[in-house]
Amino acid sequence: MEDDALKTKILVCDPVHEEGIEKLKQAGFEVDVNPTITPEQLTKIVSNYDALIVRSRTKVTKEIIEAGRRLRAIGRAGAGLDNIDLETAKQRGITVLSTPEALAEAVAELTIGLIISLARSIPLADRTLKEGKWIKKKLMGWQLEGKTLGTIGLGNVGERVAKIAKALGMKILITEIIPLSPELLKELETEVVPLKELLQRSDVVTLHVPLTSQTYHMIGAKEFQLMKKEAFLVNTSRGAIVDEKALLTALKSGKIGGAALDVYEVEPPRDLELIKLPNVVCTAHIGAQTKEAQNAAASMIAEKIINSLK
Repeated sequence: MEDDALKTKILVCDPVHEEGIEKLKQAGFEVDVNPTITPEQLTKIVSNYDALIVRSRTKVTKEIIEAGRRLRAIGRAGAGLDNIDLETAKQRGITVLSTPEALAEAVAELTIGLIISLARSIPLADRTLKEGKWIKKKLMGWQLEGKTLGTIGLGNVGERVAKIAKALGMKILITEIIPLSPELLKELETEVVPLKELLQRSDVVTLHVPLTSQTYHMIGAKEFQLMKKEAFLVNTSRGAIVDEKALLTALKSGKIGGAALDVYEVEPPRDLELIKLPNVVCTAHIGAQTKEAQNAAASMIAEKIINSLK
């Protein structure tokens, strides 16, 4: 029998679809699954593994990475790498992998759903009718056709959101630091504009950028002052991209019309004042919570881990 120390071992630290785990086993890897592992437990045993697979729950800190003497790869079954200490991983020559392409459709569809929910007050209409109240005349919304969607970031999710919004008859504006192909801009019939201009012209502003030191609180009091009074902000990216205190003030003062949030700076949110506002639609970080997205993320991260370690 092959010596245990020579086996390629992988630890799955969060719930991941069985399809991905089976792929790893079929590739000859030994796979341990512990979806409730604590940081303390992980620090103690990480030295036994060649790779980790995580979702958003597990924080792969400097301490954990430094304890992982055998670590060669860290796989994130999803998008966003803000829960992994990338600098320490780079210093130690550890490959960090993710699967943003697996989740794009699910997150984009939720984003569009949240926009429509805001525009037509769907949660309020549902809640009040279930309470026996018929408030039809108070539920005056607006159509998306002809309105302007400002997309901050045009990666996998942002591009898909823009294409769906265009199909609904919306005009598209984009703020993006990465050069975009002329063909894509032509297809979307759009233009790339500075953030200030996008905020001033958009009826809906949607965020699709990763959380980095540059994007932390990139939308705050100054940005809300630039937005239209009836404009909506939608965040299905990362909570800390928005200054939630500034958002609370903007919503309570009527500076902007409403917000839809699937992500929060602290999850689950401890202060419920923001999400209890009547002009806020909120969900519990469910952007990627579809069977199709989770199956794809598990399968893709398994393939990437296999290719990295073989």
